Amino acid sequence: MKKFLLLFISAALLALVACGNGEEKNNDATANETEDATNETTNEEANEEKGTIVFGQTPWSSTAPPTQIAKQILEEQGYEIEVQHVSQPIIWDGMSNQEIDFFMDAWLPYTEAPRWEKFQDELVKVATSYENAELGWAVPSYVEEDTIEELKANADKYDGEIVTISEGAGIVEISTEMFEGENFEENGFKLSPSSEGAMISVVQSKIDNEEPVVFTPWRPHSIFARNDLKFLEGQDEYFQADNVYVLSYDGIEEAHPEAYEILSNWSISIAELEAMILENEENGTSFEDLATEWIEDNRDKVDQMLGK
Repeated sequence: MKKFLLLFISAALLALVACGNGEEKNNDATANETEDATNETTNEEANEEKGTIVFGQTPWSSTAPPTQIAKQILEEQGYEIEVQHVSQPIIWDGMSNQEIDFFMDAWLPYTEAPRWEKFQDELVKVATSYENAELGWAVPSYVEEDTIEELKANADKYDGEIVTISEGAGIVEISTEMFEGENFEENGFKLSPSSEGAMISVVQSKIDNEEPVVFTPWRPHSIFARNDLKFLEGQDEYFQADNVYVLSYDGIEEAHPEAYEILSNWSISIAELEAMILENEENGTSFEDLATEWIEDNRDKVDQMLGK
């Protein structure tokens, strides 16, 4: 009987301990859930307090990497980020109306001179992304033609076509000026606008077959990493190497002072951008993942941008 009583008491004590542990675990779980909910609420409140930053991103491959890098850096600091995928003219209009906060790929002082003249009182240069970005009409290095004049004399060789990107881009507007100013139509040529992807597809197919082709590339672009190209001589009156800027509207420093301060310290090299664009095209690595990798590899630079 005594043994039975002792066993009963022991079992009861074990049950009480188990219940206590269970209650403690439940309390810990509840506390953790409460802490997670509190942290989530705090983060949401911080994001709401800092507000939303809107980037304009063109379809150009050169715009995507810096935009995605800037997006992730500002997200680290608690901003909500929206990226609008629209054409270049819409981005400039959007900045002037303060509906778009930043554009990471403005070519000045030459390529986008008419737009800058129109909007310069409403916009500001936040930072220089990179310098001496070449652009213009180019051909594969294996063709004999080295100059614009030599090109004009060989329309049949090039199927009478100069391949370019979508209308509205500065490079297309300058190409149209040169096309008309140098009387290319009279020499049997036509200017053929298309998307960047379509232009590169046509050009790469021609190059793979070692056929003549003339088109309107710019740097940074993966086409230069894949092929040996040359810009034609004799177009300096129309095309000149630009600097590429981060733009915003006048008043951004007051509207989003922290974001402005961070991006005012932004820069990247042409070689880095071309490597990222090539990785995207050849291996399908997303620009979001490439941006994350760039930030990890350049943490010191990012911390400097953040004032750490």
